[in-house]
Amino acid sequence: MIPQIGSFGDAFKSVENVQNQGQLQQIQQQASRAAEAAPFETVLQQAVDKTSSLKFSAHAQERLALRNINLSAQDLDRMNNAVSKAASKGAKQSLLVMDKQAFIVSVPNRTVITALDEGSMKENVFTNIDSAVIV
Repeated sequence: MIPQIGSFGDAFKSVENVQNQGQLQQIQQQASRAAEAAPFETVLQQAVDKTSSLKFSAHAQERLALRNINLSAQDLDRMNNAVSKAASKGAKQSLLVMDKQAFIVSVPNRTVITALDEGSMKENVFTNIDSAVIV
């Protein structure tokens, strides 16, 4: 017997249906996994937090330890706000003076480059800065 062309066509259609159903199941599984992942709002907030928090260079960390400068969460908040203000004015390298301490900050990178205590600030000349923020 010679198979009819129409029966092959039906066989191909059923293979396509199976493939489409497999793709549909994959899409549904991916959508389900995405729904289980963190909501967009959470991911966005984490990205904002990451870009808005201060980093400390290795040199700054050494100076903090050497000069016995301890920063509280409130101090870090004040510094973050000061760097944000400097950034809004277009600052690149800023001297941040807070209480009896000073910090040189790379504003675009939000990185503290060095830290000085009261004794280290006396009779010191600060160069390569384009702004100063008094906190």
